[in-house]
Amino acid sequence: MKAWIETLDLDSIPVNDPSSNDGIISNCHLDTVYFQTTILPLVLSSCATTQCHDKVSHRDGIMLTDYESIIKTGKIKPGDPGDSEFYESLTDDGDDLMPPAPYKPLDNEKIMLIKQWILQGAKNNSCNDVCDTTNITFTATIWPMMQNYCTGCHSTANPGGGIIIESYNDLVTLANNGSLMGSVRYEEGYAKMPTNQQLSDCNINLLQKWIDRGLPE
Repeated sequence: MKAWIETLDLDSIPVNDPSSNDGIISNCHLDTVYFQTTILPLVLSSCATTQCHDKVSHRDGIMLTDYESIIKTGKIKPGDPGDSEFYESLTDDGDDLMPPAPYKPLDNEKIMLIKQWILQGAKNNSCNDVCDTTNITFTATIWPMMQNYCTGCHSTANPGGGIIIESYNDLVTLANNGSLMGSVRYEEGYAKMPTNQQLSDCNINLLQKWIDRGLPE
């Protein structure tokens, strides 16, 4: 797996493409990977989960919940992914591969985003976005958001709270019973989701408008 990943062309990976960024029109530089915008949500969803590397569990002394902890306990060397233990664990061929079975490993595109972020200096950077609510669909807008923030904790292999989010129908059920918006808005009586970092106002607005417009696929 590692050898195959290393052959991928970094320039072929779309970075912060305004046409495919959760319904958000981006003011970000297209050739830059931003920590707050891309890397942190990815790590929180896939790695900083219960019994793994959240603040409570911090398995093997590794906590991956914010910039400082990711750099320090992930032993990231800015500019050198090959000497960064966090990146190496994502591409390992043996028992050290993370996330471990039965959890799904990160796909190649996400791994390459992490690699490119490290190559660019592993900065704690961010950029401003303008929210675009003109054409919201599950496929183009909502599902990419779920993949970034939710599916790592709500897959068949890791059904946090007994909730699975792997399809359109899964999310429609949560939208119709009110738990989707109750959770992302951190309303009383609902489990706060995502647990480590609340969705942006834009993403919450996109979800609500998607529901209001009849849950278009």
